[in-house]
Formats: sequence, structure tokens, C-alpha cells
Amino acid sequence: MSVIEQVRAHVKERLQQLDGVVALRQTVEGTAPFLFREGDNLDQLALEPQYPLAPVVSLLHKRDPAVRIGVVARGGDVRALVEMAKREQVDPERLHIIGVACTDDEAQDCRCSDPAPSIDAWPHAVLVGTPAQGAGPNPLVAEYDKMSLEERREFWERQFSKCIKCYGCRNICPVCFCESCALEDPLWVEKGVLGPPFPMFHLIKAMHMAGRCVACRQCELACPAHIPLTVLYDLMRRDVEALLGYVPGEDLGMGPPLSLTLEEAPLRAKVR
Repeated sequence: MSVIEQVRAHVKERLQQLDGVVALRQTVEGTAPFLFREGDNLDQLALEPQYPLAPVVSLLHKRDPAVRIGVVARGGDVRALVEMAKREQVDPERLHIIGVACTDDEAQDCRCSDPAPSIDAWPHAVLVGTPAQGAGPNPLVAEYDKMSLEERREFWERQFSKCIKCYGCRNICPVCFCESCALEDPLWVEKGVLGPPFPMFHLIKAMHMAGRCVACRQCELACPAHIPLTVLYDLMRRDVEALLGYVPGEDLGMGPPLSLTLEEAPLRAKVR
């Protein structure tokens, strides 16, 4: 049985006990997120293209406090759901995860070092597919590490000068869920100016993603200017791990260090 057939079988089984399952649906009009319900045509359920489904789960959980749903989730989706659960954006007890392990080729395309969804800590979860080895370190980061301080500044100035402030990187990000966005505050980002001043726009977003970024690469894939944003966020994730011993999306039970005060951190090391 192929991976897609296994996923459809698991979805069919879950739909007998859940209100619905979030997955991609492919029709003649295209492919988009969809809430499958019992009786729907599961032949339309698709796994490609990869698209962040965690925000859809969050939206449904917030809209109906009693809804119990499932989600067909890649590794990046599960890592995003981990960070969202810690910040009360989703409820793990009302969520069934059908995890899909990415292939070697898919892991390489996304430069993902952890392509298999980590589901052990989730109350309701199953894994479909054979976990791939995962990609190695981002080669662009290795090149960046060799640059001098001045070369690094020139690199980012050159890359950020291409930005048209479309907000695509923010809108696609599964862990960007603030009700009020600093990137729309005229105090920090002037309205009506397409080229945001260097480097304010991207550094504000980067600081907000510290301790949150789950390395799904969606921001870079969505960028129409082809800015290598994963370099910035890989560097940030490396610093957070080195300084705080924290890897976003890795452990459902570990509290996010940058969301706690120093007094709270020892007392709330575990959120569950």
C-alpha cells in the first residue's frame, strides 16, 4: 500500500470518531487546505504541494472550543503545532495527528534535517511512511560563516534591498500568530513605502521568531524576491540552541524560554 493510500485509510478511520480531518484536497480547480468530513471523497486527498496546515487547525480550535479534528502533518507541521500548543493556539487533547514522513528528495528540497514528524509526546498520533535521513547543514550558512563582518553586512544589505514588503514571509509562517503585528506599526515600519529601511523590517520579524522558528522554510519558498531567509533563521536557531539549550518544535513538554520570565522559568520548565 502506497503512502497516500495509507494516509487515506487512516483518515477514513479517524473520521468515524472526529468532526473532521484537515488535509490538502486536489480538484480540477487546484489544491488547497480542506476539512474532510465523513462521507467526503478521499480520493481527492493529496500530499503535494507541501503547505503549512497548522494555522488551519488553530483557526478551527479557536472557533469551536469543543471541536475534535485530525490533521495530515509533515515534520514542519508537527513542529509548528508543538510551538502553537505551548502558546495555547491549539489543544493537543482535541487533535489527532496523522504524521507523514518526507522522502529523502523532499528533505533535501526543504533542507530539512528532521523530516520525520516527532509524534511520541502527542496524545493521539500515528506515523505513515519511512523516515528519511534528512538533509545536512545548510550550505549557505557554511558560506556565510566564512564571511567577514563587513561582508556579512553587505550580504544582507544586498538581499534585503530586494524586499518589496509583501508580507508573504509573515503570512505563510505557521508560528506567526500575534493578534497585533509590529510589522504593521508605523512606529517601526513606515506605511506606503515598498522598500523597508535596512534592516529594520526583517530584523523585527527575526527577533519575534527567536525561539519559535521551526525550520519549515515556507518563508523562503513564498518570497517572490528569492531572499535566502533560511540563512537568517538557521543562524538564529543555532544561537537559541547554543545560548538557551532550546530547539523550537522539538519537545512538547518544554516551556518556550523566551516566553517566560527568569523567575517563572525554573517553576514552569514543563508546560504539561
